[in-house]
Amino acid sequence: VQLVESGGGEVQPGGSLRLSCAASGFTFSSYSMSWYRQAPGKERELVATILVAGGSTNYLDSVKGRFTISRDNAKNTVYLQMNSLKPEDTAVYYCNRRFGPLGWGRGTQVIVSS
Repeated sequence: VQLVESGGGEVQPGGSLRLSCAASGFTFSSYSMSWYRQAPGKERELVATILVAGGSTNYLDSVKGRFTISRDNAKNTVYLQMNSLKPEDTAVYYCNRRFGPLGWGRGTQVIVSS
């Protein structure tokens, strides 16, 4: 069972990044998936969730309208498109099952700085 996040990097405010999370070892299409983030010195927080069958999505208030979560069940991958990035979005981003979470992957670092 594995979750591997990728796509992070350093961008200027207002920039965009697309994060990917490749899942393996479980029936991906049967699980709601989420993105979380942890900023230095802060607790990990839930950023976005996409329910089973690519249906409903939910977002942290501070990212609504800027971030979009999506999934490709054929590729066992969940994505997070991040637009209009702000310095406060700087964090390590992780994916996991929303319910019945697995062990955390290494995450992918996002730095938003001018």
